[in-house]
Amino acid sequence: MSAESPAQNEHYIVVFRRKFRDWRGTRPFWAGLLVLLGGFPIMYFPYANLQFGNLTLAMSTTAGAGSLIIGVLLVVLGISLWFQRHVRTFAGVAAILLALVSIPVSNFGGFIIGFLLSMVGGAMAVSWVEGVPREAEQAEPTVLEKSAAPQAVPAEPVAGELGADGVSEPIDLSGTSPSNGANGRHSAG
Repeated sequence: MSAESPAQNEHYIVVFRRKFRDWRGTRPFWAGLLVLLGGFPIMYFPYANLQFGNLTLAMSTTAGAGSLIIGVLLVVLGISLWFQRHVRTFAGVAAILLALVSIPVSNFGGFIIGFLLSMVGGAMAVSWVEGVPREAEQAEPTVLEKSAAPQAVPAEPVAGELGADGVSEPIDLSGTSPSNGANGRHSAG
């Protein structure tokens, strides 16, 4: 037996992959990636010259600057989803709005590619919630366990029920009787 710990024998790529997986699990990584990738076609196609054989197709429009701004903002929102996870709701809503604006401004949202990537990424960012660690998950009772627990219900006298002295006591429904300690402020329920 050697005195080396098993962690020292791990290859650095395995350690990097594990650390990256842990980092990725604590933030809306895939939402940020889709928003980031959605920005590239939106800002690329208005400035590109596509070649089809001898045919050159230029997609230049008067809204080229608007397309560039929308694309850059989507890339920045995607990166902010990775490193500033507390702004996920704002970044997700902003990505959805920018994707919608890109339809009329930048060649149908980067030929629908950038639009769809940004919409799906924005929706994923809005719906992302940080997970609960397994230890905390097991310590808290579930909703079913909470509802199955018996609840203590105070005993109320039934009309016509005999009291301790053998006399039938009427039920006071006003909520202000001295027997229940209420003074009228909390009489509704």
